[in-house]
Amino acid sequence: MTAEQAAAWGATGDHSPLMNNYGSPPRIFVKGSGAELWDKDGNRHLDFLCGLAVTGLGHAHPAITKAIAEQAATLTHTSNLFATEHQAPVAETIDRLIGGPQGQVLFQNSGAEANEAALKLVRKFQGRGKHVIVSAMRSFHGRTLMALAATGQPEKHEPFQPMPEGFRHVVWNDPAELEKLLTEDVGGVILESVQGEGGVNPADVSYLRAVADMCRERGILVVFDEVQTGFGRTGDWFGFQHAGIEPDIVTIAKGVANGMPVGAMWARNEVAAAFGPGDHGSTYAGQPLALSAARATLAELEAIDAPRVARQRESVIRELLLNVKGIDHVRGRGLLLGIEIKSEALNGRTAGEIARACLDRGLIVNGVTPTALRVAPPFIVTNDELAEGAGIIADVIAEGA
Repeated sequence: MTAEQAAAWGATGDHSPLMNNYGSPPRIFVKGSGAELWDKDGNRHLDFLCGLAVTGLGHAHPAITKAIAEQAATLTHTSNLFATEHQAPVAETIDRLIGGPQGQVLFQNSGAEANEAALKLVRKFQGRGKHVIVSAMRSFHGRTLMALAATGQPEKHEPFQPMPEGFRHVVWNDPAELEKLLTEDVGGVILESVQGEGGVNPADVSYLRAVADMCRERGILVVFDEVQTGFGRTGDWFGFQHAGIEPDIVTIAKGVANGMPVGAMWARNEVAAAFGPGDHGSTYAGQPLALSAARATLAELEAIDAPRVARQRESVIRELLLNVKGIDHVRGRGLLLGIEIKSEALNGRTAGEIARACLDRGLIVNGVTPTALRVAPPFIVTNDELAEGAGIIADVIAEGA
């Protein structure tokens, strides 16, 4: 690693103590408040990415800060050999917001771990001979080896071949193609309601309903990866609810604790019962410090009616962006949107380069494909901040026209 790269991480000399998995960070952030972040040089940035759809209530939210501080002064960890006070209330809230048949929750530390648990649960429930998992091309389910195998991005598989067996990938949003792969050895289908890392691609409601129907007819478990889309971000509590269907398993993380590392797998009771002691676990999962943040976050999200807020803010930001010359269309749901930029407006640039130019002007977004920006502002963003962010995007696009 060069001295420049090491300095970007805050290291000294020409060696960084950190592995180079994330490249050279363009900023070191030291403070946040609401929808704003400040770097170590005191420069203000509007955060329209929320740490990848995590900090939906903004930075340094007073209720969550208070909950974490009080818990840190009381009890931080016991392991899962014992119960702690936040586990049941948080699990009950998750179960209630998911709706449909009653279910149970297994806490994890991240979305990848939640998906890993879900894939194991499918296999345990279905038994040998019905172990195959079908997922969509351009999906993203995490970077643990099983979650990576389910991820429909072959370029991410190549460095780690041979991958675990029992995974198939199918064209996104095409029920006829999916049906061809639903052979007798398929035990589960895992889908995102909106593909986040794949380009912010929303599933058609008719597609989700067709998938649910096909799987029910064949005894195949329906797994929804709501890691990026959960807890109000799409304009409903969970993305699958736009289709009015009832999944067997739901995985969550990101927005549940506003920045504390919490993931979870929910499964309807009959499916959850397949797991017994020792089948899956984690030392830190569901520990009190993290769940104190989740409990406070969920209470606040319900208090503000986060899905309603997401729909309102979506209408504002869509109108602002669609008036920007050079934007072809805006896709997605709620406050998880992809901004497709016209080729002539890109003018040889990538969306990643446009995102970097936005960062230099004080706006955090990212290039989710070579031609599209991803925006995921917090629920607490104001209309003035939305207008400011859209103005920065417009100015940067115009620079290359």
